Amino acid sequence: MNREELKELGLTDEQIDKVMASHGKVVNSIKEKADKVDGLESQIEDYKQQIADRDTQLEELGEKAKGNEELTAQIDELKQQNETTKSEYEQKLEQQAFDHTLEKSLTSANLKKDKDGNLGTSLKAIKSLLDMDTIKLDGETLKGLDDQLNGLKENASYLFEQEEQQQTPPPTIVNPGNPNGGSNEPADPFAAKLAKYN
Repeated sequence: MNREELKELGLTDEQIDKVMASHGKVVNSIKEKADKVDGLESQIEDYKQQIADRDTQLEELGEKAKGNEELTAQIDELKQQNETTKSEYEQKLEQQAFDHTLEKSLTSANLKKDKDGNLGTSLKAIKSLLDMDTIKLDGETLKGLDDQLNGLKENASYLFEQEEQQQTPPPTIVNPGNPNGGSNEPADPFAAKLAKYN
């Protein structure tokens, strides 16, 4: 969206400034979230590498500790802790991906903004009305979300921006009376002359 497109829509400079300011807030918010996601992804890679390094170290210790039952038991316990940490971490990652995709989807669902142009209140309200158990993340899409949003658009329409109806131009008003201005002469002067010869 740029100023030229808005001008083509017939908006005034003042209206364009307001739209651009509101749009800027939304874009900046999305950029901040994207930066956080990028940071989290690099942390994820670091953690995965740390867990892989620990697994390797434990395997090496296990080989060295053969015959020492106490040490072997400690290594097995550490392996179990590593597995638990890894599965908890993967669950957190899945939840973060789900939350990020959900927020992105809801942000583009034409929710009603508050007077400052923020979606906070509408986002919280929509999330509280959604049945999260039936929404599943499949790659980049959330299965089951669209059906629920369509239902909410009907049952909780106050949370969504109303689409403006296409305005039809006003009808042309014709003053009553003789459209020729009260003259008794025919509209076509040649027709009158021809009438004389007929």
